[in-house]
Amino acid sequence: MPVSATQTLRVAVLADSDTRWKWGSLTANRIAPANSDISLDGYLLRGRATPTARQLTEVGVTADSLREVTAVEFLRAMETESYDLLVLSLVGGGVQAMLHGLARAWDGRAKRPVVVTGYVGVVYEKLADGLLLRHGADLVLANSRQDADRFREVYDGVGADSSAVTEVALPFLGGDTYTGEHDPYTVVFAVQPSVPDNRRDRNYLLNRAIQHARFHPNREVLLKLRSKPGEHTTHIEELPYQKLVQGKDLPANFSLVYGHMGEVLDRTDLLVTISSTAALESLHRRIPTVVLTDLGIREGLGNHHFVGSGCLASWEQLDAGYKPVPDADWVARQGVAADGSYETAFDVARERIAKLLAGPEMPALNPYYTPDTAPGYLPGILARHHLGPDGTPLPGAPAADKAPGPVRQIVRRAARGAYRHGVQRVAPVIRRMGEL
Repeated sequence: MPVSATQTLRVAVLADSDTRWKWGSLTANRIAPANSDISLDGYLLRGRATPTARQLTEVGVTADSLREVTAVEFLRAMETESYDLLVLSLVGGGVQAMLHGLARAWDGRAKRPVVVTGYVGVVYEKLADGLLLRHGADLVLANSRQDADRFREVYDGVGADSSAVTEVALPFLGGDTYTGEHDPYTVVFAVQPSVPDNRRDRNYLLNRAIQHARFHPNREVLLKLRSKPGEHTTHIEELPYQKLVQGKDLPANFSLVYGHMGEVLDRTDLLVTISSTAALESLHRRIPTVVLTDLGIREGLGNHHFVGSGCLASWEQLDAGYKPVPDADWVARQGVAADGSYETAFDVARERIAKLLAGPEMPALNPYYTPDTAPGYLPGILARHHLGPDGTPLPGAPAADKAPGPVRQIVRRAARGAYRHGVQRVAPVIRRMGEL
């Protein structure tokens, strides 16, 4: 039935990290057809990056319900729950596994939820791999015109249906447009968990930020952190800046901050980063933005994505007073132009979803990867989520037969804590020992 003002749109979001929960939940609200009253249920996929309560609070997105699940538990819920819209906000392999699992769970059902997926930010690596793992959803969202063009080229190039590609924008853009300098002038260095990936380079960037504060005592320099030690985000942070800063002589105008990025940008006069999505948030608000070149312009850093943006510069140039001027055409192609077009960026997606919901039936999910097209790749992806080649839960899959009891829940929490400790504390030590 068509969605009307008197109907509630039941939406489910499956996410595997704090960043993806933010993207998925905000996207669900952005793409819901007009005049629909949303009921949002959140599912957090259990793993190394499952967000903590603090991270969820910092994201600032609320849901009618929120619970942690395994892949098999989620698929079991999708067999019994009746949703209109499902947003898969996962890494590519997770999306692919869920698409096959859902195709099995909904086999023979005339009506099923509209399935949507996409990316949480800039797509600067593994373009073909990530896209083909997301193929099969009803809508594959592209956050900009540039991404939409690239996505279609990949799908068309391998003979996959590209009609699901839908241009939108990043769902978390917003806030007041920058109108002028604050008192004090505030420089925000937005750091990333995994870039750069070694102590030397991270120490270099930290020292340059501290040096900038010393060179400009009338400025406030903030080191914007993503997570606290022991927490995980979308990427693993083996060398948190909170630890690197210990023992350093910090000037009075240099400090570390957490919190919602939008609130930090409210007092920002210059946003500095390596390649963070925060740069796009800043550009949308017309805040002067710099993407650092100190460590080179390299694919491994992700700053190559900003070639042509007018935002590339070094700490050396910033120390000397350089102020960036973004290229208007480049910014427009990234879907972050603050010219009013953002308000209509989700219209096409809303219309497509409304049309699918209004139809008498939904086609079966049809991913590009199948046991025929990728017999040496797909089974391994599905097996990581305890699914067989046909999407059926494997024998012995966690919670495949019943809901976890109190004892099992306690054991899971302990095991997850041990796993996170191993990833963040033990594994880096082993790697460093191997480099000796």
